[in-house]
Amino acid sequence: MKLFYRKFGEGKPVIILHGIFGISDNWVTIGRRLAEKFEVYIPDQRNHGQSPHSAAFNYFALVDDLFELINDHQLINPTLIGHSMGGKVAMKFCLENPGRVDKLIVVDISTRAYPARQEHMTILNAMLSVDFDQVETREEVEEIIAKQIQSKRIRMFILKNLYRIGKNRLAWRLNAEAIYNNIENVFEGVDTPFTFEKPTLFVKGGASKYIDENDPKLILKNFPSARFKTVENASHWVHADNPGKLCEIFSEFLEKECIL
Repeated sequence: MKLFYRKFGEGKPVIILHGIFGISDNWVTIGRRLAEKFEVYIPDQRNHGQSPHSAAFNYFALVDDLFELINDHQLINPTLIGHSMGGKVAMKFCLENPGRVDKLIVVDISTRAYPARQEHMTILNAMLSVDFDQVETREEVEEIIAKQIQSKRIRMFILKNLYRIGKNRLAWRLNAEAIYNNIENVFEGVDTPFTFEKPTLFVKGGASKYIDENDPKLILKNFPSARFKTVENASHWVHADNPGKLCEIFSEFLEKECIL
């Protein structure tokens, strides 16, 4: 699948993969900083943002999409950065193609399988409850999803997926139906005996439970060179809560200056 992407800078390639419900725009601030030294690609993953929609939504397809992006742009040994679902995609790609990647950074996700999270289903149900035949404004859409999504911050994050397809017609860019039908695939673990020996960094949000005290030992089975950093007081959305600290951590690992 040919993915929509944003590209910044020149130099050694870096690819940033967003998480579920995300879009490439979420990572532009950090991407532009990294572009002071690197050639940065930030794609919208399938069924997200401006990339094509598909009924197929699993890590096999997402890894294939990444492989196609790398081949199409003839990228030599890129560094992969992935958040949440994007981190799983990046991990799987590295384990299957260790010779095609230079370094790996994973933000707030482990290699293990996760139980289905009610927050994801709540978001999807809220999005699917919007009847775009009956609404004309962003405010109307927010009022509908607010019935199920209490957090203003999460609503703002979800509303970034809203766009206008006509003078009085709104729609979701995100393919909520396909994600809903395949949501169990998103929580799958990285189940493989393969290892990725190259430099690897896992970054945890200090207030997030996506990486717990048992995960480093599990992660090191597949990524024996992994290092671990924590962004204190940050939730699962580390890049939104403290982009400056995250950029600092990336900079140290990638050996470049990155100050927001």
